[in-house]
Amino acid sequence: MNKRYFIVSLLIGITTFHMACTAQPITPARPAPAAAAPAAAAKSPDSDPLAFHRLHKPSGKRNRPPAEDGIHDPGNDGTHALLAPLSVFPSLPKANSGNRVDWVQALAAGTIKPRADQADATEEIVVMDLNIVREVKGSMPNVVYPHKQHTEWLDCSNCHPGIFVPLKGANQMSMAAIMLGQQCGVCHGKVAFSISECRKCHSQSKEPNPAPAAK
Repeated sequence: MNKRYFIVSLLIGITTFHMACTAQPITPARPAPAAAAPAAAAKSPDSDPLAFHRLHKPSGKRNRPPAEDGIHDPGNDGTHALLAPLSVFPSLPKANSGNRVDWVQALAAGTIKPRADQADATEEIVVMDLNIVREVKGSMPNVVYPHKQHTEWLDCSNCHPGIFVPLKGANQMSMAAIMLGQQCGVCHGKVAFSISECRKCHSQSKEPNPAPAAK
């Protein structure tokens, strides 16, 4: 055997033996841990589309102080100057929904006397005694909107044109929008009676369909 070939083979054998002795055992790769399920986000009170609706609030959460009621801006200094509802509501006529006050009865009885102007106590409120009738489809009675009870303590600008355009046919009304706090739902369910009081709005009976003429 060639001496050079023998030395090369010997060196290769020694190297291979050394590598085999010093090599670290191969550990099978561990599978990557499964990604942890994202923690359920805490449910915000505003995530409920009916959160605005006082009818859906537990009795202990109704009529909270203005800074806590979810309606007023707690960052506004004027909010903290307002009276807490429960400090005055017990003396007012009771209702079964809204903020549990019958405001129309309170107005009629003179229990509350809204002012037309914050600075001028002599300013007279302009009351509009006008009913708007909206014909509705199906078997429900038509809706009667009385301006009188609203304008006895609200200015026209509270609703027009921001909420309702004062033009016949310009406002597409829907119960879905009202339930989401739009249109009538801006007040009803928050302050005024709840939309669950169906007959307070749907108050005009429809004319029965005339019998077909005999042939």
